[in-house]
Amino acid sequence: MTLATGNARPSIAAVAVATALLLVAAASVSGTISYFKIYLQKRPIQPETAFTLLSLPKETTNWVQQGADKFETAEVQEVLGTDNYVTRNYTRKPGPGVKPITLAFHAAYYTGMLDTVPHVPDRCFVGAGMEIGEVVGDLPLHLDSTRWSPDLDVPAQVVARHDPTAKGDVFFRVRLPEYSKLQGLYPRLPRSPGDIRLRTMKFLTPKGEPFYSGYFFVANGGTVSRAEGVRLLAFNLDDYYAYYLKIQFTASGIESGDELAEAASDLLDELLPDIMLCVPDWVRAEAGEYPPDTPANANNQLSNQSARNGPAVGADADRSR
Repeated sequence: MTLATGNARPSIAAVAVATALLLVAAASVSGTISYFKIYLQKRPIQPETAFTLLSLPKETTNWVQQGADKFETAEVQEVLGTDNYVTRNYTRKPGPGVKPITLAFHAAYYTGMLDTVPHVPDRCFVGAGMEIGEVVGDLPLHLDSTRWSPDLDVPAQVVARHDPTAKGDVFFRVRLPEYSKLQGLYPRLPRSPGDIRLRTMKFLTPKGEPFYSGYFFVANGGTVSRAEGVRLLAFNLDDYYAYYLKIQFTASGIESGDELAEAASDLLDELLPDIMLCVPDWVRAEAGEYPPDTPANANNQLSNQSARNGPAVGADADRSR
């Protein structure tokens, strides 16, 4: 049996049509991305203060650093993926009815790249030979909201994006305490600071000794407790820039995840104002006020037309609470 033969090669006209369709499709995709101001590549962004995490106070009202900061080897730092990090121990100061506890505090800042956020205890500790004894869950951190002031300087467009029902529980500032380098000023807190949760787990050393660790992330002005949530929050297609900050607490000699969350709340309450000096003011980034190279018409990087009062970290100490 013979098969019918013919010109098996596509005609020049067919090739030309296919090429033209591909070009049109590429132009359409490019045009759509441009029209809707979609940003697939994220630019790095740094805080206006230029403060790194090593600048965090070594002593607060109720906590004091114990020992020296821990610095990783070049090999470990390469795996960590950033040189802007701090690892130090804080011990609660003694007092009547105060239970002694030492927290290993770790924070690391990342910006400008898409990442799966692998550096969390449930991956790194397990990789180092520990076992997960219990996934406690996402525990609420109870911060002292009486120290917060409603942020009255947020542009209306930014409020509409994050607080469309005007509940008033999203944007706050907090006064920098006496131990801060910029004491008396009012940096912005992450959005909805009353909703911060600590992803908490119990681990076992190779000898079976228990300890607890918990973490959360500040990302593009908001917070999430799980690593997979960072990509959704920090790498929004509307945003020109991206950053996230991992904050982690670890302790041994405690009885439960709730005890870790209580101690972490107490320390975070005193460190958070200074931590926010080490990340960009995201309201200003969304408003197109910072950094200077923000695209003039970027979607949700709003035009610099909103009247604001005070510097980037807020007005001085006579600001009403």
